[in-house]
Amino acid sequence: MGELGAAVVGTGFGCLTHVRALRQAGFEVRALVGRDPDRTADRARRFEVPHATTSLSDALERLGVDAVTIATPPDTHSPLALEAVEAGKHVLCEKPFAMDLAEAEGMLTAAERHGVVHLIGTEFRFATGQALLRRAIAAGAIGEPRLATFMLHMPLLADPAAVVPDWWSDARHGGGWLGAHAVHVVDQIRSTLGEFAEVSAGLNVVSDRHWSAEDSYTVRFRTVTGVEGVMQSSAGAYGDILVVTRIAGSRGTCWLQGDTVFLADAEGTRELPVPDDLRTGPPDPPPTDLLVTAYDWMHSTGIDMGPYTRLFETFGALIQGQPVPDDPAPATFADGVASMAVMDAIRRSALDQVAVVLA
Repeated sequence: MGELGAAVVGTGFGCLTHVRALRQAGFEVRALVGRDPDRTADRARRFEVPHATTSLSDALERLGVDAVTIATPPDTHSPLALEAVEAGKHVLCEKPFAMDLAEAEGMLTAAERHGVVHLIGTEFRFATGQALLRRAIAAGAIGEPRLATFMLHMPLLADPAAVVPDWWSDARHGGGWLGAHAVHVVDQIRSTLGEFAEVSAGLNVVSDRHWSAEDSYTVRFRTVTGVEGVMQSSAGAYGDILVVTRIAGSRGTCWLQGDTVFLADAEGTRELPVPDDLRTGPPDPPPTDLLVTAYDWMHSTGIDMGPYTRLFETFGALIQGQPVPDDPAPATFADGVASMAVMDAIRRSALDQVAVVLA
């Protein structure tokens, strides 16, 4: 790919995944930006990043920094992204993209005005199972999609002693399980089944915690294409992990088991073959001694490394003006705006206890 240089903002997930996946994708990581100078310097040494700083502007002035990736709490995304795009740097920003729709629209406007490549860190668009499921439905494997179920229950936060980053518990800083997890599902629904037309939602805390942000959500939704569905998740529920991704249509049903896609119809049940272009690299776990919080341990298996490497490869190709496949298509800041409209509607529905129409 040539010597594209990147600055990574964020010493947690930024180091556990961004730095490593950027390198696998052919970038040279030239600067690491963090809030704590000692932690930032220590992690820069650990990951052999040549420059450590607590100032994004300092990193942007470094020679050879073409792109910035942002892996910080949600309430910092907008100022960091705006500073980077105004310096003419290409940006990949983590999700949730912004604090609200208005902030997201401002970020998109700035990126378009400065003509930079702008992507969102929705890496699971490139995960083999999700990509194959999306492709099968688009090809008509189940006929007309009509009913969808997306569920994840896990005990990540069930024990009140489980440590999480401070911002996770605080709605004022964009914390909560809705932003941490639901944003992935919203993007999967939008890219697989179409835009949201209506949502009716509830947000609550299941675990024995006193948070201003939720650890669980339930959303009933309808898409503009007529699909009725439910997305529900809790990170605060004791018990075995429950995962369901299932879409039923007029002629069949598809579902995910890990990265394997199954199809059931009048001809029976079968596993769908994986085409070569949807295969990613194997899981690549980060160093376990750096896994401190429950949030860190979410990434202990390294299953996001393959999809993230594919995403960063796409990022690099776009920066260099090279063609990229439209399946899977990367999410841009425009997708971030659309997803934030859904997130705002979910929060409004939960607060006012009413259904909210988007389209």
